[in-house]
Amino acid sequence: MGGNLGCHRSIPRDPTDLSCGKRKFSAACNFSNILVNHERLNINTATEEELMTLPGVNRSVAQNIVEYRDCIGGFKKVEDLALVSGVGATKLEAIKLEICVSSRTNSSQHSPSSLRRDVEHQPCTGININTATAAQLMSIRGLTEKIVRNIVAYRAEYGPFRSIEDLVRVSHVNSSLLDKIRFQVYVERSRTPSTNTNGGLTGTTKSQPSPTSFSLKSDDLDLPPGGPAQIISMRPNVDPPLGLRDGKPAVRLATWSLQGCSCEKANNPGVREVVCMTLLENEIKILAVQDLVEREALDKFCVELNQGTLASVQTWKWPRGVWKSIVSEKPTGHSSKGVSYSGFLWDSSSGIDLKDAVVLDHPVVNGNGNHAHPQLYLAHFLPPSCRELEPDPAAMASSVGEKELVVLGHFGSSPQSSEFDVLRKEKLCPLILSSQFTNISTRCPQGTLCLDNIWISRSLKKIYSGHCMVVREGLTNPWIPDNWSWGGVASDHCPVVAEFYINLSSKDMSRPAMAAVDRDMMPKHER
Repeated sequence: MGGNLGCHRSIPRDPTDLSCGKRKFSAACNFSNILVNHERLNINTATEEELMTLPGVNRSVAQNIVEYRDCIGGFKKVEDLALVSGVGATKLEAIKLEICVSSRTNSSQHSPSSLRRDVEHQPCTGININTATAAQLMSIRGLTEKIVRNIVAYRAEYGPFRSIEDLVRVSHVNSSLLDKIRFQVYVERSRTPSTNTNGGLTGTTKSQPSPTSFSLKSDDLDLPPGGPAQIISMRPNVDPPLGLRDGKPAVRLATWSLQGCSCEKANNPGVREVVCMTLLENEIKILAVQDLVEREALDKFCVELNQGTLASVQTWKWPRGVWKSIVSEKPTGHSSKGVSYSGFLWDSSSGIDLKDAVVLDHPVVNGNGNHAHPQLYLAHFLPPSCRELEPDPAAMASSVGEKELVVLGHFGSSPQSSEFDVLRKEKLCPLILSSQFTNISTRCPQGTLCLDNIWISRSLKKIYSGHCMVVREGLTNPWIPDNWSWGGVASDHCPVVAEFYINLSSKDMSRPAMAAVDRDMMPKHER
């Protein structure tokens, strides 16, 4: 019977004795004649051995659960267990009724991993709840803004906490929440209250902040709630920008999909620093941007480059340039947040000038009258010391091989895909090989996919310097969220950079045009 009911725990000999053993009994049915404790296994406190009592969970899967739990600081909901290697949606469905993510018992019934530690043996690691500011308290996983306000108010009225257990006297803090946060905090009354004015946050290092750390005294910074205690950001060491390749003047172009970039995301100081400093450190003069969910978002980076509210931008040793931006008037694609736009950032002080930009309408629409595929955003740029040519967008679209054209952006698949035969037919070639990955994450910094690329027409090969790279350094920041932690990447796409010679002669390079694309350039049935 027990097998048919899916019971995975030992049934006590006396059904009324629910305290035998360290695990409780539960079943996927209701017995009317015996008592059943319906307590579920708390996956935030369970040991490996306890996790292995779940159906289908072996030692390897249990270890993966514990490692993932430690990495993210605890599961927020049961469904998050599906993200663990070896679990997945199918296995989660089989054990979903047996697990939970919050304790429903008192501390005496917790697993060994969640037992309270005596305050005398509590190590002084984490955040001192007697001196922490509201911003620091918000960085504690499990505390909401309301609870943080209650903690600060209680401390102001009754004085410093004498022990961690005193937190249960604060409104909306119970023993279950206390067990969740106790190893993130400590009590030390001997310290004087912090007088740090650096945005209420203090670094943990004794060394002086690097020039790339945030200037949190600026009123222009829009800091996300509950930011990290460590605010020092590390930027790559770079050589002085020369604008030369083999002694010849050169200009660098780049493409970057900013992954659903809204104004809120652009206001994050970590995202702004990563984008702006990446442009400066890599001498990028023209940047094609994709996946803007708000047209105004791109201007946030332009303003930062020109005005410099972040310390790292302010203290850049060399000229920052004079930056301009333009965003497509109409959407060029779709993202998980709705429609998306494309745009360009360029340094006008380098002599680059924008002639015009236009969204090329795609002839294919779906049943709702919307474009079924991303649209090209075509911009005509005049490089330094080059005569201007009258652009012909129609000719550019129909015979790209006869024009100086750069097609760059997020293509969504490897350049070897047959989907791009239309580009090869028009004598365009990709600069990034399929073996070079362009995605990035904190879990896989080296990437696994080649999604972004730069395709150039045959006429531009003679002025291509041969220098093309995928930027991977400096793309994370302490103030960028990473799941339930901090230190994430600004985008799951890396910038792709290509370099071209300039000031050669009018016949060597007349006037390249650039189009940013989000996905496939053209559907198969139109080729």
